[in-house]
Amino acid sequence: MTDKQLAVFKGKQIRRHWDEDNEKWLFSIIDIVEVLTDSSIPKRYWSDLKRKLRQEGSQVYEKIVHLKMQAADGKYYLTDCADTERSYQKKTI
Repeated sequence: MTDKQLAVFKGKQIRRHWDEDNEKWLFSIIDIVEVLTDSSIPKRYWSDLKRKLRQEGSQVYEKIVHLKMQAADGKYYLTDCADTERSYQKKTI
């Protein structure tokens, strides 16, 4: 198993990274947003949602990890990632 593999959900690819220290998969939030909302601009959808959550006092952003993941253009960009339980211990990966 490689530490970076694509998962497929509803026919769409979800980028993910295996964190050996915590033994958890971390998933690209943008990819999840795209699948769940069918948004044509998932990055903006996620940005607007984060802003709204912060205004409501949510601390969800504290559970997010930034990882470099390969984008469709083949380049690597920092991407918001989280595990399925949102209980990730924030570390540098």
